[in-house]
Amino acid sequence: MKLGGRSSNVEDRRGLGVPLVAGGGVGGLIIALLIFFLRGTPGEIGESAGPGAVAGTDAEADFVSAVLKDTEQTWPSVFREQLNREYREPKVVLFSGLVQSACGWTQAASGPFYCPLDEKVYIDLSFYRDLKERFGAPGDAAQAYVIAHEVGHHVQKQLGISEQVMNARRQSGEREANDMSVRQELQADCFAGVWANRGHRERQILEAGDAEEALRAASAIGDDRMQKQAQGHVVPESFTHGSSAQRQRWFRRGLDTGDIRQCDTFDARDL
Repeated sequence: MKLGGRSSNVEDRRGLGVPLVAGGGVGGLIIALLIFFLRGTPGEIGESAGPGAVAGTDAEADFVSAVLKDTEQTWPSVFREQLNREYREPKVVLFSGLVQSACGWTQAASGPFYCPLDEKVYIDLSFYRDLKERFGAPGDAAQAYVIAHEVGHHVQKQLGISEQVMNARRQSGEREANDMSVRQELQADCFAGVWANRGHRERQILEAGDAEEALRAASAIGDDRMQKQAQGHVVPESFTHGSSAQRQRWFRRGLDTGDIRQCDTFDARDL
């Protein structure tokens, strides 16, 4: 991918999170938490590099910053042109081990996530190694897709979609709640495609093979493929993110149209 500037909305908390103690159980976790708190709070120990910088800069962290910057160039114009609204930028937090967000404590093993309560995307960069080695989806465009998907959840937060889904899921049974979760995740995939479309149209960010890399990543983390790998069989009613084919389909829809209004997964009969 051909990306330009770097975002100032990146916090680097790597090395300052809580390492998971193998075999330590609850006691090990408590000890790790005590160590974390004795080291001080993020504001006291300065894990954030401040505006325009990423502490302990490396190639992957720099790439995250570049992708985030490109989303910051894309979504404001999409909001203005297609929705007549203003866009508010999210932040990205790089962490390792365990991290505390406004949504609670989360392990790196859970994968990248977006917390709507603090409007931040959290990612342990080791996920990219898993994406390449475990899921067979290497490449910078695959990595960019992951970030763009999480930023897609930030778009949902601003449009009020996240709150509506959360409220509806609370009043639903497990099967209906899972279906709404799938639709929300597929919409975030579509939004990621909208970003790629607009970024390429305006700044020619995609190179040969990039679209295929992103689609391969979307397929690699489909519920059916991950369940098959983890437990040897697939349980469709337990899906929360969508099948490989669905994730590819909705990312492709956003990529082909560049229109956020084409990403209404909630009214779609066929996902």
